[in-house]
Amino acid sequence: MDIREVLNERILVLDGAMGTMIQRHTLTEEDFRKGWFEDHTSPLKGNNDLLSLTRPDIIEEIHRLYYEAGADIAETNTFSGTTIAQADYGLESAVYDINFHSAQIARKVADEFTAKEPNKPRFVAGSIGPTNRTASISPDVNDPGYRAVTFDDLVLAYTQQVEALMDGGVDLLLVETVFDTLNAKAALFAIDEVFEKRGVKIPIMVSGTITDASGRTLTGQTAEAFLISISHLPLLSVGFNCALGASMMRPYLQVLAKNAPFAVSAHPNAGLPNEFGKYDETADMMATQIKEFLDENLINIIGGCCGTTPDHIRAIATLAKNYKPRQIDLNY
Repeated sequence: MDIREVLNERILVLDGAMGTMIQRHTLTEEDFRKGWFEDHTSPLKGNNDLLSLTRPDIIEEIHRLYYEAGADIAETNTFSGTTIAQADYGLESAVYDINFHSAQIARKVADEFTAKEPNKPRFVAGSIGPTNRTASISPDVNDPGYRAVTFDDLVLAYTQQVEALMDGGVDLLLVETVFDTLNAKAALFAIDEVFEKRGVKIPIMVSGTITDASGRTLTGQTAEAFLISISHLPLLSVGFNCALGASMMRPYLQVLAKNAPFAVSAHPNAGLPNEFGKYDETADMMATQIKEFLDENLINIIGGCCGTTPDHIRAIATLAKNYKPRQIDLNY
């Protein structure tokens, strides 16, 4: 079933945090090397995308837990799946395998759940992170004109990732946690080129991140400016994720809901991190805040980011069942 058809019928639920769930496992360096990178010279622990290759059982279990909790859409374990991000580990050559196998793991679990509940099809979103470099800001305060990455570098890296995700069978692509819209534009340019080359198009979600109480992205854009900057393509949805908890995200979703011709998505953190970097908001606390999004009819897709678990997604999914989605024209 086409996801656009489902969006007309109900609010869709995105899964929660991958990293939070991985941290529940006591993993060693060997877990990140097993069967693939035994002789690699750099430390690999913490490079979570590699677990799709070395510990696919863990990633499969996480997808299964989120689908069981009520998620309609699972994100692939590929947030850092570009040559740019993997260069920190000297693993640029592993990028195709990371993305292809991550997509296949999620696809397998999604198909299992869809077969069991045909009236609730499960979808797979290829997660495309922002990379660890920014095309708009210099990393050197003494040289403001310097850039650590070019637009063309980003396009090449994103092209490789998108091709592998599509080969692995994703239903849609999610350009997420956008802190620099120029990076996102490179991703969208790469996606468009891949679509043209293949003669195939799949839906695209874009999700930015408001970095603090200023209400702007890291590169200084307001919510409305961000929307305008990425509206040149017929997106499935636009939204915000990460950085903020649900209560702080609400005013920016109001801007999108008022102005976006697309579906609106949100996957906030479970509050703000405490002094130990942990997230304290319980599932019920987060659901209470998200109820305000639903009461105001702001969203079409809702999920969780940092600190969220299947318990959070279950509470959100239970709540979302009682609401109609924000109305949009899906023929754009």
